[in-house]
Amino acid sequence: MLDEINHVLATADLLHSEAEAEAALDRMAEAINRLLAGQNPLVLCVINGGIVVAGKLLPRLTMPLNLDSINASRYQNQTAGGDINWLLLPKTPLKDRTVLIIDDILDEGITLSHIHQYCLEQQAKAVYSAVLVEKDLNQPKPITADFVGLVVENRYLFGYGMDYKGYLRNAPGIFACNL
Repeated sequence: MLDEINHVLATADLLHSEAEAEAALDRMAEAINRLLAGQNPLVLCVINGGIVVAGKLLPRLTMPLNLDSINASRYQNQTAGGDINWLLLPKTPLKDRTVLIIDDILDEGITLSHIHQYCLEQQAKAVYSAVLVEKDLNQPKPITADFVGLVVENRYLFGYGMDYKGYLRNAPGIFACNL
């Protein structure tokens, strides 16, 4: 497996450098700070992909907030998505809260749409979403993110939380596989 991972890393195309990803996080934080100032949001980090994005975005947010996590996965370390699998639900009550969902990528939008719907079912007052990367699929998605750092072409990505078969989430940039 490590030979495959090393090959994927060695042959990948760098789409956005670490500096470009950090600049996108700065822009996202500015917009979030403007919109959610004074709202005491509950931030929901989507595990596992959203860990890197949330960890880098949270120190840039200036309002008081709470943090919790949620895990609704379609990939389970595979390269193609399946059915939604709820692995972790937040412990913090969402009722009457402004919720900010943070994830790594908006791909087809299925997972984010389900998480958004879950928040509404829990009677959140308002639900927003922030993703570092959105794939341009040239087709409608069931949801749009409120805050998007970068838009990329439709390729299999890794880095900044996005993975290849459970690996490479820690890559210092946003890369596209050449498989």
